[in-house]
Amino acid sequence: MWIIAGTIPDPDFSLLVPEGPAPCSASLSEAGLHLPDGRTVPVERGTAALAATALQTCAALGCTPPALLLAGDTGSGSGSRRLYAWLEKALPALAPRGLTFHYLFPDVDWHNRLLLAVRELENAPLMVADAGFMYVAKMSGYADAYELFTPDVGELAFLADEKAPHPFYTRGFLLAEEQNIPVLLARAQEHGNCPANLIIKGKADHIIHEGRLHAVVDNPSVPAMECIGGTGDIVTGLVTGLLCAGLPTATAALAAARLARLLAAYCRPDPSTPVSRLIAALPEVLPRSRDEILALGRA
Repeated sequence: MWIIAGTIPDPDFSLLVPEGPAPCSASLSEAGLHLPDGRTVPVERGTAALAATALQTCAALGCTPPALLLAGDTGSGSGSRRLYAWLEKALPALAPRGLTFHYLFPDVDWHNRLLLAVRELENAPLMVADAGFMYVAKMSGYADAYELFTPDVGELAFLADEKAPHPFYTRGFLLAEEQNIPVLLARAQEHGNCPANLIIKGKADHIIHEGRLHAVVDNPSVPAMECIGGTGDIVTGLVTGLLCAGLPTATAALAAARLARLLAAYCRPDPSTPVSRLIAALPEVLPRSRDEILALGRA
């Protein structure tokens, strides 16, 4: 089982937990992401966009989709803490193979409690972190416990700043510009603030594997994608789906970056294009065989 854990920006959204070992029964339509308990949430950006992308990817490849663990939270942290508490207790019974953490309130104490519960499992799951949970993973000092981070260049500057508690407070001399990626990466690594594997998202995507540059993906280039909220969530959803299918991390990361660009070229979006339209088109560009995916993931 792979689990996607994150929040929905709705204070009235009650906790949605995995249905035991059964495959996730969520589905996608023009109305949004249909959850196993009958609720529907819009796919605009954030965890809903990530989850919808991962589900589309797994459906195309014929592999078991990730389970969803979702809480409503608009910034107070209360929903996130309910999610942390539930997962801490449920982890031994779930014994997940992998976890993708997304938008969650960055609570260091709860992060560390959860990490301790993960480390007590007989088989430690692979862990992917993006957005708010990536921030707290860095703040905790345990970034090296993760398999993969998926930052954009601004977030990489935050990871490079050993003093910043949040991206808003990244010091100005750490310039979030693509030409500075090697310097920012080296500084993040020096201070132990990132794992060995990253997808650094930007005009060119940099795939870091085992601490070294593995590949750079810059083609096809569709500038409008930089203006559409949620396109980074698509990349994290793609890599999650490919990891669910059992691909090695470097292969999954490189294939995810390339697939996101192929999707953009296929859809030819403009800045007003909703991310839901891009995700709906994913079946048109996703390969149906493992061999095709492996080819996309070759450096």
